[in-house]
Amino acid sequence: MNKSFYVGAIGAAQTTKRLSVIANNLSNTNNNGFKPKKVSFSELIEYNIKEPEEAVTNLQAGAGTKVARTYTSFEPGAFQQTGSELDFAIAQRNTFFSVQDPENGDVSYTRDGHFHRAQMEDGNFYLMTDSEKYVLDTNGQRIRIENLEGSETATEATMQRVGLVTFQYSSRLMSAGSNEYVPSDEGARAIPLAEGERSNALVGGALEASDTDMAEEFSHVIEAQRAFSYALRMVTTSDEIMSTINTLRN
Repeated sequence: MNKSFYVGAIGAAQTTKRLSVIANNLSNTNNNGFKPKKVSFSELIEYNIKEPEEAVTNLQAGAGTKVARTYTSFEPGAFQQTGSELDFAIAQRNTFFSVQDPENGDVSYTRDGHFHRAQMEDGNFYLMTDSEKYVLDTNGQRIRIENLEGSETATEATMQRVGLVTFQYSSRLMSAGSNEYVPSDEGARAIPLAEGERSNALVGGALEASDTDMAEEFSHVIEAQRAFSYALRMVTTSDEIMSTINTLRN
């Protein structure tokens, strides 16, 4: 079989993966604290060249490209002032709020600080996320607060108790849906921020906007569409060549 079939097919498949990442970035344009993903490609010919001479690889040199990885940068984005006593933004990189699922107790991490008060089954009011998860304090406990809108006591208590954690290797975090992340392995451990560092990193009455740049993402869409069409053209051309050869043989 002509290798160009495989090169074209691989190119089309890998470009489709890139389009999926771009689509996800665009769909989260208005989500607070969202961090867009980037796609990194590698050439398979380079993959083989870097291997030692005696190495046995499953990929042949010149076999196209592949998605090496997707990655997310957790740098602080632009802030939007809301004035709400329960809105918080994080001004430090690789830093997150800890939130807990009320159903199974699993803890995940987010930079979306749009919180609200909600009364739970035990009759108490807790600080909750939009996905109805508990916001955890500096000790990893659920934050219970009074249901008093505009209360100075409630505002102060919330600001002082909201916990923040950081990760030494944030690249080991993977998306868990709802703009949340979880560690991909045991090496990604949440490290609570010290009080002084936490106070400097937490901004009240504001939200971190989505980092998705629509102009940049649409330019990536155009690039990916062209790459996809070129890959399919390679497959079509290879098919025509093989058809011509088979005709001549007959």
